[in-house]
Amino acid sequence: MSVAPLARQRRHTLFFLNEIRDFSPVFLDTDVDMTNVRRHRGGPVRYSIVSYVLHTAAAVLAKHPDANAAVTGRIRPRIAYHDRVHGKLTLDRTIDGRRVVLAAVLPDLDLAGLDDIQRQVEHYRDGDPDRMPEFAGVRALHRLPATVGSMAFRRTVRPLRTRAQRVGTFAVTSLGHRPVQSFHSVGGTTVTLGLGQIADRPVVRDGAVAIAPLMRLSLAFDHRVIDGAEAADVLTEIKDGLEGYGA
Repeated sequence: MSVAPLARQRRHTLFFLNEIRDFSPVFLDTDVDMTNVRRHRGGPVRYSIVSYVLHTAAAVLAKHPDANAAVTGRIRPRIAYHDRVHGKLTLDRTIDGRRVVLAAVLPDLDLAGLDDIQRQVEHYRDGDPDRMPEFAGVRALHRLPATVGSMAFRRTVRPLRTRAQRVGTFAVTSLGHRPVQSFHSVGGTTVTLGLGQIADRPVVRDGAVAIAPLMRLSLAFDHRVIDGAEAADVLTEIKDGLEGYGA
C-alpha cells in the first residue's frame, strides 16, 4: 500500500463536493422513449444526446421559475430566481495529464436553438482544457495552496448574484456512452439530470409488445428549494418533450 496527497488536478472536485454539503437531495427517475430523438439524429447533422436534453430541459425550466432558482444561508435562507436558464454540462476530460471531471456553463439556453447548443457542446468537447480560457480559473485553483484554493472557490461560486453564471441554473451529466443504465448525481444546482445508456428494450404499445430505444433519465433536486411534486412535473415535462421531439 502507498499513500500520497490528493492530486492537485482534482482539487476543484474536492472543493465542489465540500461546497454542496448543505444540499438536501431527493432522487427521481423515469424511462424515456427516444424514438423521435433517434429519428431526428438521422438527419444531416449528428447532434449529441446531451444537446437534446439541454435544449428540452431549458424550455421546461423556463416555465418553472421555482425550479430555476438557488438558495443560500441556514438561519436566514435567501432564494434567487434566475431570469435566464443556464445549463451546466459535465465533461470527462484530461487536464495537465490527469483525467478529471470538468464543467462548462452554457448560457441562455432558454433562448438557444439546438444548432447553437450543439456548437457549444462541441467547443467544450473538442477543445484543449490545458489552453482554453474558459478553464483558466480551474488551472489557477490547481496552482494555489489547497487552503487558499478552497477559499477562492467559495468566493467564486457562493454569491447568489453570480452563481448562475458560475455553476448554471441546472446541470446535465451523462454516462450514456458506457453500459450504465442509470445514475444519480448532485451537480450544485437545484435540478440535476443524469443520462443513462440508450438501449432497445421491450415496451407495451396498444396492448402489444414492441421494441423501443429507452433511456433512463434521473433527476436530483434540492429539497430546500422545491418539493417532490414540482420536481416530478419538471421530469415529466422533460420526458414528454424528448418523446415528442420533432413530432
